[in-house]
Amino acid sequence: MIRITILKSGDNYKGFSSKGHAGYAEDGNDIVCAAVSTLVLNTINSIEAFTDDEFEGSLEEEGGGIEFQFTENPSQSASLLMDSMILGIQKIKESYNNEYMKLTFEEV
Repeated sequence: MIRITILKSGDNYKGFSSKGHAGYAEDGNDIVCAAVSTLVLNTINSIEAFTDDEFEGSLEEEGGGIEFQFTENPSQSASLLMDSMILGIQKIKESYNNEYMKLTFEEV
């Protein structure tokens, strides 16, 4: 199961983590895992390319883990990109009956 945790402080995003594998299909054929990975990586790449926001992150290829943290409160543009990622994740969850991922919000 993919476990995605969105970190917030009030109305501000602080970061997120994505860990695990969906288990929808075998490695290399798991479309749920591929979709979530694409959303997550595209969000990070978009924040880097289209905003001036600073962030830190790490990638764990073996376990499928990604950690991402803003170093300061995100801009409106970065927040919109986070909103877009969350919407995409929610829609994937709905499409696959919530079986392959868990999305939580954590106040920090």
